[in-house]
Amino acid sequence: MAALTITAANVDPTATATIVTKTAGATITAGQALYLDSSSLLQLARANAASTDAVVGIALNSASANQPCSYITGGNFNPGATVAAGVYYYLSDAAAGAIVPVADLGSGDYVTKLMYGTTTSECKVEITTTGLALA
Repeated sequence: MAALTITAANVDPTATATIVTKTAGATITAGQALYLDSSSLLQLARANAASTDAVVGIALNSASANQPCSYITGGNFNPGATVAAGVYYYLSDAAAGAIVPVADLGSGDYVTKLMYGTTTSECKVEITTTGLALA
């Protein structure tokens, strides 16, 4: 398996979504996992370091640096990709902002659960950052 192939235009929250808006600190594409840097700017999260794995949400719109970016922190949404019902999805270490199925986690990856598939086109967001790397 590989990272989800996200169509940014298809990322769409449902009525149950909890949405927050903050300022982007980098170029962000809808569907990417985000963390807040020390200046409270949104950056692309990555599971290769404890400093970048503390995901706050998944981008709902694309934004350039210093533009507003909304992100989902809980509830359901269409992630803009085909997913599998019952499969948990995690932060990737291979590419910043990428989301992978649990089977793609490997040694050294910092474990951050993001969501699970409820249908083939919808996920429930349940972010859990462990701060621990797989052995």
